[in-house]
Amino acid sequence: MKAASPASEVRDSRALYGRLLSYVKPYWRMFAISLVALILTAATEPMLPALFKPLLDQGFVAKDQDFIRWIPILLLALFLVRGITSFISTYCMAWVGSRLVMDLRGAMFDKLMTLPTRYFDQNPSGQLIAQLAFNVNQVTQSATSSLTTLVRDTVTVLGLLGYLLWLNWRLTLIVFALVPLTLLIVRMASKRLRGLSRKAQRNIGDLTQVVDEAVGGHRVVKLYGGEEYEQTRFRQAANLARLFEMKRVAANAVYEPVIQFIAAIALAAIVYIAAGQASNNTTTVGGFVAFFMAMLLLFAPLKRLTGVNDQLQRGLAASETIFSMLDQDAERDSGTRTLDRIEGRLVFKQVMLTYPGKTVPALADITLDIAPGETVALVGASGSGKTTLANLMPRFYDPDSGSIELDGIDIRDIRLQNLRNHIALVSQDVVLFNDTLGHNIAYGSKRDATADEIRDACIAAHAWDFIQAMPEGLDTLIGENGMRLSGGQRQRIAIARAILKNAPLLILDEATSALDNESERHVQAALDTLITNRTTLVVAHRLSTIERASRIVVLEGGRIVEIGNHAELIAKQGRYAQLHSMQFSA
Repeated sequence: MKAASPASEVRDSRALYGRLLSYVKPYWRMFAISLVALILTAATEPMLPALFKPLLDQGFVAKDQDFIRWIPILLLALFLVRGITSFISTYCMAWVGSRLVMDLRGAMFDKLMTLPTRYFDQNPSGQLIAQLAFNVNQVTQSATSSLTTLVRDTVTVLGLLGYLLWLNWRLTLIVFALVPLTLLIVRMASKRLRGLSRKAQRNIGDLTQVVDEAVGGHRVVKLYGGEEYEQTRFRQAANLARLFEMKRVAANAVYEPVIQFIAAIALAAIVYIAAGQASNNTTTVGGFVAFFMAMLLLFAPLKRLTGVNDQLQRGLAASETIFSMLDQDAERDSGTRTLDRIEGRLVFKQVMLTYPGKTVPALADITLDIAPGETVALVGASGSGKTTLANLMPRFYDPDSGSIELDGIDIRDIRLQNLRNHIALVSQDVVLFNDTLGHNIAYGSKRDATADEIRDACIAAHAWDFIQAMPEGLDTLIGENGMRLSGGQRQRIAIARAILKNAPLLILDEATSALDNESERHVQAALDTLITNRTTLVVAHRLSTIERASRIVVLEGGRIVEIGNHAELIAKQGRYAQLHSMQFSA
């Protein structure tokens, strides 16, 4: 891969920075106030040495007492103006920065809600969380903090240089002679710092992922004695973060002293020449002190300007990852039709699907006609394509070829949200939110459901008895993913959510698996209520749960190998009979 040229990197940085500043545009008034205040603060910097020249020449040398009396007043006025303008600039820029973080996080989260399932398959949740939580804060270093330093200190440096030129232009030319060398060093450091910042931000995502997995799977960690393994993983990721940080600090620590040493050379030469001029009476004591003071005042803004490059590169590296995510293509929604009511006939026609990076199709030549209200079970060994086939119905994935029709209409012609409004899902891995029971049941498009509607759904799902037994009923907080509920209770809450949605199409992904007999009986009774008059696809792992299905579709290697009801397939003594025999003889 060909390395990017310095010119292209500069163009990319400018494009990144320009795009970043476009998020500041809505707040241009506060931004402008901050910049004006910054410029006023910086403009007062040369006034301090400018006051010392007449103070020494007229006050201490010429003994002008009237002038001396004005000096304290002028000093107080100068620092009062600097204090007011500094506060205004700091507050306004921080306000803009906080708005920028909020807007970027909002844009990123909005984008996440539109991205296809494949994106989440390919990007660990830890990386996505790190982008929202960490990388966005780094961006503010570029958009606000770095800009504050650049504007304030650039104006300060220019003001001091202008004053130095006015005092003694010959001496000041020495400073300008060293500018090209300084720019070369800054460019070299920029490239190094940007690369290190990219690696450091990716590592933060890895670190977040380790924590997320260890916390989410803490029961498995404890039960299988994985504490030491997880501690080692975390320490390795944390050490890698430390190494990247130290490399960044080393790169920054090398070039800052180099630039300051170059400035010191210029200062030494200027002091030597200025001392000679003073001895020849070509400059006054006040002029020499003012020049020397202005030179010393140059050090602080120059140091900050050399240090701002580190902040800038970290922010630009973060911008790359953020805008990369924002530029991802959203789910394809080519649909133009909206269906108010459907019968529920599903037809799969020669459907094929191969996952990215795979050569073997996950589904091959799937042809299946499901009548309205029919319950069809999908069975087969792990990896046979059961879940993949079910995931095609709500268009979590689109087939590479073939089509899926709902009531004779290609589902790609139906608006995506409208299609999903007609589908409910109950899976073994129940997803509940850290909210109340009521809000988990009346979720999303059903958030305005009445209390009576929610209660009826809970009764139908055999959940009302245990909900009533809770101190706060439907207002009970259930914790992260319903951790305060039992497995059977969580399943029945998911079923109540599906009943409340009242969708004509239903996907069941082994909703009774891993439950005790009592819970399974309640859940199965709730499911019997749920599937009534609904077209249902059941992804089955336990064959005992689907013996009453209208039809059973047996998949193997992504292909349909058998179709029939339980009795027909057992009598056929084919693949289904083998799977059934293995489960019940185990």
